[in-house]
Amino acid sequence: HHIALSVRNLEESIGFYRVFGFEPVFRWQADDRGVSIVHLKQGEVLLELFCFENAGDEPQSSRELATDLPRIGIKHFGVRVADIQATKTHLHELGLADGIEVVKGKTGIEYFFIKDPSGILVEIVQDERNL
Repeated sequence: HHIALSVRNLEESIGFYRVFGFEPVFRWQADDRGVSIVHLKQGEVLLELFCFENAGDEPQSSRELATDLPRIGIKHFGVRVADIQATKTHLHELGLADGIEVVKGKTGIEYFFIKDPSGILVEIVQDERNL
C-alpha cells in the first residue's frame, strides 16, 4: 500500500520526491506540532513522510550502502525510470547525482543510488525485464 519514511525536513523532501513525479495528496499535523505526516503519490505508489520535531539520526552503519545491506531491516526503495542515462543527467543538473556511475547489477538491471535530503538511500533503476 505504501512506503513510510521519517525525514528531517518535509518541504525539502517533498521537493526532492517531486523530481520523480510524486505529488502531495494528504497532509496532517499533530496539535502540538510534534509530528507531521504528508502522503505523496505517483501512479499507484504512495510515500508516507513523517517529520518528528525531536527526530533522532540513523545509525552510522545505515549511511552507506556497503555497511547498510548486511544489517537486518529495510534497506532502500527503488524508483523505476524509462531512461537511466537521461535520468542521471537530469539529476546531475539538479545537483542530486554528482559523481554517480550507472552500474549493471547481478540481477541484470542498470541502477545507481542517490540520497534524499534526509540521507535515505534511493535506488534509481531501469528494469526492462518482464518479471
